[in-house]
Amino acid sequence: MKFEVARGALSRAIQLVSGVVERRQTLSILSNVRLVVDGDELSLTGTDLEVEMVARIKLAAPAAEGGDVTLPARKLADLWRSLPEDASVAVSGSGERLTLRSGRTRFTLSSRPSAEFPSFDVSGVRCTLGLAAEDLQRLISRTSFAMAQQDVRYFLNGLLFEVTPEHVRAVATDGHRLALTSVLREAGGTQRTQAIVPRKAVQEIGRLLGEGAHQADIALGDAFMCVTVGDFTLTTKLVDGKFPDYEKVIPKAGAQHAVGSREALRQAFTRAAVLSNEKYRGVRLVLTPGLLTVHANNPEQEEAEESIEVDSTGEGLEISFNVSYLQEVLAAISSDIVRINLSDSNSSALIDIPGDDSSVYVVMPMRL
Repeated sequence: MKFEVARGALSRAIQLVSGVVERRQTLSILSNVRLVVDGDELSLTGTDLEVEMVARIKLAAPAAEGGDVTLPARKLADLWRSLPEDASVAVSGSGERLTLRSGRTRFTLSSRPSAEFPSFDVSGVRCTLGLAAEDLQRLISRTSFAMAQQDVRYFLNGLLFEVTPEHVRAVATDGHRLALTSVLREAGGTQRTQAIVPRKAVQEIGRLLGEGAHQADIALGDAFMCVTVGDFTLTTKLVDGKFPDYEKVIPKAGAQHAVGSREALRQAFTRAAVLSNEKYRGVRLVLTPGLLTVHANNPEQEEAEESIEVDSTGEGLEISFNVSYLQEVLAAISSDIVRINLSDSNSSALIDIPGDDSSVYVVMPMRL
């Protein structure tokens, strides 16, 4: 293997590919990334057996010698990051050693043959579609916070990705709150298709949709999902399970609602959270005509109270929530105005944006 590449041309590729590599691996080869050089194309691959990231880079000139080897992912990423931004790097070697030269700097890394390196089987695609990168980013950013973490109900530790002829939808829930966002798509022949994408893959797709991304091409199979953005392709295994029927969880709009400034509500919840119980994080909301009052207290007998002007309907009620859930919902919404729909003190709240039905959030109440 022998080729030359600018540091900047490979920086993001190494960063993203090494990002899927876990520090602790059951198989030592999984600590490496695979480099394949063929003509003027260089590809890098990293995997943890659940998620695979492939980056393809065009070299400024065809390689003097092709090759296929693996290198330690973390060491390669750290060394590459340490080089000057305008550096040009010459890579050469064969067998068990690969040398990187840049100016007066030389690194020699141990390499391993790629024969042991695993690859994903992506046969049997059921559905393909293209999405604007900003739409896919919106689906993830507005819902992923509601995914469960290490729940025994393993199907909750991921994001439901649903495709129909009319829309693409993302849904996440941990059993205490639910987040749903939809984007419209051009009508196609796709039947309703669902896939549960694991947490790590969701996070890596979010990283993939960085600055300059315009289009994301998605392929869904029975057990995998591929997302291609520019010169990068992420492939992930899907969570094998049945996601809850989320449509049954979403309550109908209640008889009472409060419409107010998202920022005013967010700040009020942030201040109340300081004096809430550190373990249960509960706050009490009191809705009266034209006013929403937030109460918080803790075992040290400390209290917080703040009132926000709202446009409300109904006679009013009192209801309690985990303030962290409310804060995360408001952080995910980009609208200036939000609406909190309530039925009674024991029913879940439905939070949405007036005039925009693309995103809805459900938060279960708690007892204080």
